[in-house]
Amino acid sequence: MGTPIAVAADLPYAPLVCDGHFGLLAAATRRQAGRRWRGNPAFPVAHEPDAQADQATPLHGWPLFAHRIACYTPAAMLHINDLVYRVAGRTLFERATVAIADGHRVGLVGRNGTGKSTLLRLIRGDAAIDGGAITLRASARVGEVAQEAPGGSRSVLETVLEADRERAELLAEAETASDPHRVADIHTRLADIGAHAAPARAGAILNGLGFDHAAQSRACDTFSGGWRMRIALAQALFAEPDLLLLDEPSNHLDIEARLWLANYLRTYRHTLLLVSHDRDLLNAVCDQIVHIDQGKLVAYAGNYDRFERTRRERAERQAALQTRQLAERRRIQAFVDRFRAKASKARQAQSRIKLLEKMEPIVPVAEEAPVEFAFPSPDKLPPPLITMDRAAVGYQPDTPVLRKLDLRIDMDDRIALLGQNGNGKSTFIRLLAGRLAPMDGAVRKSSKLRVGYFSQQQEEELDLEGTPFGHMRRLMPQATPTAVRAQLGRFMFSGPRADQKVGSLSGGEKTRLLFALMTRDAPHILLLDEPTNHLDMDSRTALVEALNEYEGAVILVSHDAHLVRLVADRLWLVADGTCTPFDGDLDDYERQLLGERGARGPADDRPAAVGNGGGEPRRDQQQPAAGPPESRKDQRRQAAENRQKLAPLRKAVERAEKELATLTAKRTDLQAQLHDPALYDGAQDKVRALQIELGYVEKQIAAAEEAWLERQHALEEAQAADAA
Repeated sequence: MGTPIAVAADLPYAPLVCDGHFGLLAAATRRQAGRRWRGNPAFPVAHEPDAQADQATPLHGWPLFAHRIACYTPAAMLHINDLVYRVAGRTLFERATVAIADGHRVGLVGRNGTGKSTLLRLIRGDAAIDGGAITLRASARVGEVAQEAPGGSRSVLETVLEADRERAELLAEAETASDPHRVADIHTRLADIGAHAAPARAGAILNGLGFDHAAQSRACDTFSGGWRMRIALAQALFAEPDLLLLDEPSNHLDIEARLWLANYLRTYRHTLLLVSHDRDLLNAVCDQIVHIDQGKLVAYAGNYDRFERTRRERAERQAALQTRQLAERRRIQAFVDRFRAKASKARQAQSRIKLLEKMEPIVPVAEEAPVEFAFPSPDKLPPPLITMDRAAVGYQPDTPVLRKLDLRIDMDDRIALLGQNGNGKSTFIRLLAGRLAPMDGAVRKSSKLRVGYFSQQQEEELDLEGTPFGHMRRLMPQATPTAVRAQLGRFMFSGPRADQKVGSLSGGEKTRLLFALMTRDAPHILLLDEPTNHLDMDSRTALVEALNEYEGAVILVSHDAHLVRLVADRLWLVADGTCTPFDGDLDDYERQLLGERGARGPADDRPAAVGNGGGEPRRDQQQPAAGPPESRKDQRRQAAENRQKLAPLRKAVERAEKELATLTAKRTDLQAQLHDPALYDGAQDKVRALQIELGYVEKQIAAAEEAWLERQHALEEAQAADAA
């Protein structure tokens, strides 16, 4: 159903809205209205007036002519009609059609290899289509993130400002123009495009992406590749094109920058076409999803969660309709088989035969083959797997990146590392993997510990001319070919897929190959550094399921908040040169980031923070209103604010109580094992390990009790202050 539009008051006609449609157009005369309609650029589509309806009929003081027009919908920014495109003999799109309205924020989704990035290239005109048409609105400006990261000696801020070419050209011309009229025109146009506010706007975008004021003044070539890709993203956002094409824009962003980007894009005033496998980003930003399905483009209203729900419901309805149709066909066929030979029923039988012939078969929704892989389960090891005692790690002598590391990892731990890019999360993972040695302190590991380590940099170590089978065979020289192929089969490299060249694999397939290689010996702990960058939605779901079924420890570095929420039981924060347990969940961490952003000062040009009114302090951070309440309404408001202020303290107490209960239960279990006489009949190594473990747990219980007492005391003091 279309959306009614406002008609300018000076037009001699007005629409009559009937059930959301423009049914009849009021005008002084039908012909006059038709001429004015066709000639008005505000109304791009109009049908010719009905030649038989020549007489105007008054209604509510308006003469009407019987002219039905199309229901108004926003003009299409992009229209893809019957698109056909083939690459290397493979058809990616076959008569694919979709229209994207101006101002819509559209997520383009589909499995890896279905053509998402290719479609963006076709829209940009970087490749020729084989059939159909791709049409953009006249004079529409298309923008994207540059493929090559910007560099050079110009400052970050200057580089972003150059993305607005019109502004840069006008400013350059203003310095040399001598004609007074031209100078006036230049300054008028500069005022129209907000050129003087551009540095503040560019600075706000850069600040949101993690560049503080000092960083904005640094030269581009002083930053790493990941940070320069952020500069490229800032250029695309600053240019504000009519159609913004973004392909995985959050890949190089930490959680804080992703939160900012999600809020910026959901208030983007032009048209957005977004390719992303970040479920949270698609949910926060998109009002429409276009799914690449069997070479077609299928549009769904709403965000990604609604798309999944709608698609699932559609498949269920289609399956139910097919079941009913098959039952009806069997019923009709049974009648035909029973009465075809009887003369008295021959006519009815022939009628039902024709009915069967005319019945179009209902085809169920085609389901894509499921993505499944599994990590092999390791044998059990007594805890702890790894302990750190005042450890430090870094790359330069006497310059540690992380220090004072006092941590412990058990086999049942599922830990996600939080922290901004550059704080040392990957450095911490390399320390655990043995890729870096401690510079100070000690890192102790179980003597039988096997470690599985994954990082994106390992892709560069793959032999592109080799095969998955060849890579695995080199790492499993004593295994039989059947065992090698069985390990590859766990990660969907079965049959001929294990023998194709690595260079022909997609990014997601290379990631799965690295998973297979790192788990060949059933490691006790998985160290995963950004494992989802090249995985599509289905593969990410399969990864979550595989990790949740895995029986070893998991240490995870990921900016995919959905993955962290579904996998991690504990969070460690890498910040201020160390790594410590984070007291809260991921939502608490995100709120903390947003609170810190609001505390850094005003951001007049910055979009409102996600879940917070424009970056201002949260209610539980605001000072209570001075003076006594003036009314019951004020009292209720004051009480609500006080409850919200106390909520974090109550939550901290509850967490401390839960941790203390867990440790107490663990101590009871260890004591029960040590009290078992059968334990002392065998080797004494297990007895010593349990005694060491019990001593460590006793130390943890003492610390947990102290923490609980401190939090309980803080809560009681806050409650007393509120009561006073």
